[in-house]
Amino acid sequence: MAAMTEPKLISGNANLSLAKAIARRMSMHRGMSVNLVDARIERFNDAEIFVEVFENVRGEDMYIIQPTSNPANDNLMELLIMTDALRRSSASRITAVIPYFGYARQDRRTKARTPISAKLVANMMVEAGIERVLTLDLHAAQIQGFFDIPVDNLYASPVFALDIEHNFKGQMDDLMIISPDVGGVARARELAKRINAPLAIVDKRREKAGEIAEMTVIGNVQGKKCIIVDDMCDTAGTLCKAAEVLMESGASEVHAYITHGVMSGPAVERVQNSVMKSLVITDSIEPTDKVKACKNIRIVPTAPMFAQAILNIWNGTSVSSLFETDTLVPIYEGMYQRG
Repeated sequence: MAAMTEPKLISGNANLSLAKAIARRMSMHRGMSVNLVDARIERFNDAEIFVEVFENVRGEDMYIIQPTSNPANDNLMELLIMTDALRRSSASRITAVIPYFGYARQDRRTKARTPISAKLVANMMVEAGIERVLTLDLHAAQIQGFFDIPVDNLYASPVFALDIEHNFKGQMDDLMIISPDVGGVARARELAKRINAPLAIVDKRREKAGEIAEMTVIGNVQGKKCIIVDDMCDTAGTLCKAAEVLMESGASEVHAYITHGVMSGPAVERVQNSVMKSLVITDSIEPTDKVKACKNIRIVPTAPMFAQAILNIWNGTSVSSLFETDTLVPIYEGMYQRG
């Protein structure tokens, strides 16, 4: 049964275009206008963040849309300060919609005297007053357990499955899903199962941090259209190297489907000059002009999925239904044709 209050959206500066797209999709789903709450987020001369909400939010069900992408610390502080502003304004419930959860790579102690920053960030969010988190493709699923509040972790793979079926129509038998490392096998296997494709692995060994010593393909990719699947692309070094190794092993084409396009440093140039025919990312992180201009990078929207997830949370209905490709077909109607 729907709540008495309407869901209200507010956005930080991290990905305003995605927030506006989510509001538009919610307006379409509900048949009534959904707008972002009017607020200002400014910085003092010393870069201190100030937030002021111009609308009454007392008793409202609030959704803050704010990925903690680059600059990660600024965007995280914006999220925390916006939460505090809403909590002190008597909002009924505060849900953080975090399309990209920064610090997720620091989810365990890999060496002595190192932090578990993902847990620290989770504690900060809960302490600030966030009561629920909605995110997409966490780097490690166990991060959900770092929070003492409900966490809904959506998956990009159902949308990727739709995109693959649409763009590789008539070629599905030639596809092979590739995990770029042993740690990502579960993610790659899950997408492979959705599109009924075989799976191979690129095993990498490092001499030292940041340097890849050797890559080996586990599986026969001869004549296959290979699709590398991963949760994020940072500098794209590993991704482009994996594509080269696959082509050397006999693959006919290499494509990549990556959820979060961090795309830092030389990433765009590497992708542009690589043997990959295409790199598909989501808009969980606002793409830069260089990313948008790159001829072999394509962006798929997440707003339809996030809009429906927010409505399901507000209505008290299933969010896990969005894990299924078939559930997303009507939500992405007009964008993809199956079969």
